[in-house]
Amino acid sequence: MAKKKKAKRTARLIISGYLEKVSAQIFDKYKKEITDMIKGHQGLYALYRRNKLYYVGLASNLKNRINYHLKDRHQGKWTHFSLYVIRKADHIKELESLLLRIAYPEGNSQRGKLRTTNNLLPKLKAQVKRKIKEEYEDLFKSQRKTTRKVKGKATSKDRPLRGIFPGGKVVYAAYNGKEYKAWVLANGGIKYNGQIYASPSAAGKAIITKGTLNGWNFWKYKDETGKLVKLTELRK
Repeated sequence: MAKKKKAKRTARLIISGYLEKVSAQIFDKYKKEITDMIKGHQGLYALYRRNKLYYVGLASNLKNRINYHLKDRHQGKWTHFSLYVIRKADHIKELESLLLRIAYPEGNSQRGKLRTTNNLLPKLKAQVKRKIKEEYEDLFKSQRKTTRKVKGKATSKDRPLRGIFPGGKVVYAAYNGKEYKAWVLANGGIKYNGQIYASPSAAGKAIITKGTLNGWNFWKYKDETGKLVKLTELRK
């Protein structure tokens, strides 16, 4: 006997019906036809001045609410309206607050409040502050270590990047689908994976151990426009 296929469960929709960008004149002229469709329903509505959002609101009775805005302080300030009928009223206030915070229409006197929701900005600030501190410490730790013996010969000739990046510079490379980063020090040494190398090729050989390698073509840096260019461009 064939096994019955389990029916796929789908989430219930929040919005059960909507009208969008309907003229205020149509609402005024065919009020009964429109309000009969939404009678007894709750939802959100938006008022527009031509194509610009003017006001966002919620109502447990959409019919009365739109009627009210044809006569209150918003009278004559909107030309079109949209209605969104919400199936459950549980989250209507939260949805209204979200829309107000995103759009902040000029007709609304208050911005939406998210009372019980966590503001993630303090957490983001703390993470960014920690990351900046790590980068700061790593930068100066690298500079302190320039007095250590550089791997390979330590002559000026073998450090061709000496003085080119006085403040230091991050260089990038890609090999076998992986991305690599190294740091060019002010004295021309190149720090990669805790070791300091005298030249681009020496640093590149720490990644590609077999065969010959032109480090000037292997490593790239970001120019003042943010574009990655090969170190060999510095020789032109």
